[in-house]
Amino acid sequence: MTADHYLIPDWPAPANVRAATSMRRDGHSSGAYAAFNLGGHVGDDAGAVEANRRQLVLELQLPSEPQWLEQIHSDRIVEAHRDGLVRTADASFSREAGTVCAVLTADCLPLLLCDRAGSIVAAVHAGWRGLATGVVRNSVRALDCAPGELLAWLGPAIGPDAFETGVDVLELFFEHAMDGAHTERMAQCFRPHADKPLHFLADIYGLARAELESLGVTGIYGGNRCTFTETDDFFSYRRDGVTGRMASLVWLD
Repeated sequence: MTADHYLIPDWPAPANVRAATSMRRDGHSSGAYAAFNLGGHVGDDAGAVEANRRQLVLELQLPSEPQWLEQIHSDRIVEAHRDGLVRTADASFSREAGTVCAVLTADCLPLLLCDRAGSIVAAVHAGWRGLATGVVRNSVRALDCAPGELLAWLGPAIGPDAFETGVDVLELFFEHAMDGAHTERMAQCFRPHADKPLHFLADIYGLARAELESLGVTGIYGGNRCTFTETDDFFSYRRDGVTGRMASLVWLD
């Protein structure tokens, strides 16, 4: 099914749920975007991006062009369609076989969701701002499933030893906490920086788990890679500034 530049989620999803995350190897882009950049908004040559997207469709045997999003670090989720339109949101969902949900990332957390029955899927762009303000909870609620019936996979994001934040980030998460238990879970995800007062090392994987667990989702997988340190495998905006984007995709066969 795939070349060696994709991650396939290790989660107990039903057989009709298909998912993958691209890596940065073996594409058509060059320079800062080398090589498999799928982001059309980062300054890369448009022809190279289009060639990479064609390669993505062919190698993953996608049933349709993905529902690409204009991601704005919001809490908005939309229904994915196969009409070729780019929608402004940070997550999409589908109950329709053959419709591909996709998000682009380069340090932010790509979070994929499905239900145990294989009837609905979603792809979520969970950067720290969207994660803090509710994109994951809105996505879980949009799927309209019992939380215990959902599975979540946390794709490659910046790791907890590399994600430095200020106190403003911590405060935003606490401001949007669902309850006291959620606040306590999130507090464990911020480690004071050894050399910088009022700075923290944040665990974005832990923050996503805290959110999902507070919503009642227990089937949580992934969350063990680091885009910042794994230079050969992943793009990282914090590391490089000008760089490409990986795509994380999920769809129903």
